[in-house]
Amino acid sequence: MRFLIFGDVIGKPGRKALRYFLAGYRDLVDVVLVNVENSAGGFGITKKVYEELQGMGVDIMTSGNHIWDKKEVYQFIDTSPNLLRPANYPEGVPGRGYGIFEKKGIRFAVINLMGRSLLDSNLENPFLVFDRLYQEVSKETPIVVVDFHAETTSEKWAFGIYVDGRASLVYGTHTHVPTADQIILKKGTAYTSDVGMTGCWYSAIGMKPQQAIDRFTKGIPQKYEVEEKEDLVVNALLVEVEESTGRAKSIERLQQYITREELLGA
Repeated sequence: MRFLIFGDVIGKPGRKALRYFLAGYRDLVDVVLVNVENSAGGFGITKKVYEELQGMGVDIMTSGNHIWDKKEVYQFIDTSPNLLRPANYPEGVPGRGYGIFEKKGIRFAVINLMGRSLLDSNLENPFLVFDRLYQEVSKETPIVVVDFHAETTSEKWAFGIYVDGRASLVYGTHTHVPTADQIILKKGTAYTSDVGMTGCWYSAIGMKPQQAIDRFTKGIPQKYEVEEKEDLVVNALLVEVEESTGRAKSIERLQQYITREELLGA
């Protein structure tokens, strides 16, 4: 089974780049997963954007700490089984943090978790939540995919080793910067610390850079806005998993720069 994975997609530019990239890849893979927590105006997701992404051929949408930024998400997250929020939010929070899905007769699990280092220490421990969920989903399928939305590479790496041999794939999201550490770990789990963002590359992780510069140089809080006038970059992972065992067979980092002219001509 071939998975095409995208990290944080940033606003309208990210969605345009995603559509452009999927035109050449969608028919070559079985499952497309996208982290959508920044997909609507850079913060959160709306029903309109959710439907747009579905129309592109996105199968599963994961998220992180920005999932609640657009309040309308409360109106449709409970009725959208392919839209996940981190599973280690407390009981009673809307939505779901994992699911069992099926494509071409093959079942697979996707678990969305959020790290606690430099993020929200009030969340449940993601390591222990994985243990609990793995006991459940492993009864249904050996293929277990995890979006680990976290700030620090130390927490991500520790988690990857912790679940090695149980998860088929662990990929990091949240920092928007792709890491060059894609690897198959000793017990068969494919891993990378961060897939990287899809959006305008000449930016401050997808946002207008001057706003970030002003915050760093002047210490004044800023309202961040999505950068929309620059050329684009797509960062993704292509992972193949053995269907009978759930072990990863290969992992490849994909990156494509796209000019605004290319998008207009598409």
